[in-house]
Amino acid sequence: MNITEAVKKRFEELCYEKGLNFCKLASISGVPYTTVKSIFYNQSRNPGIATIKKLCDGLEITITEFFSTEYFEKLEQEIK
Repeated sequence: MNITEAVKKRFEELCYEKGLNFCKLASISGVPYTTVKSIFYNQSRNPGIATIKKLCDGLEITITEFFSTEYFEKLEQEIK
């Protein structure tokens, strides 16, 4: 799994837990629908940290809570 996939999976997990789809997530976080859709459909190669933060705000979690999960802890180091 790479970082892009991890971000997508984490948002999918959080939306499932809160009963949201990506349209509703876009609405409550003030992020354009097309941006959120691109994350969910693997069209975004590098979602920015500012976008991730806004989505976290919409989900009412901290960015630390977002990244504090097995998805990110098990990522391989990109530079060796």
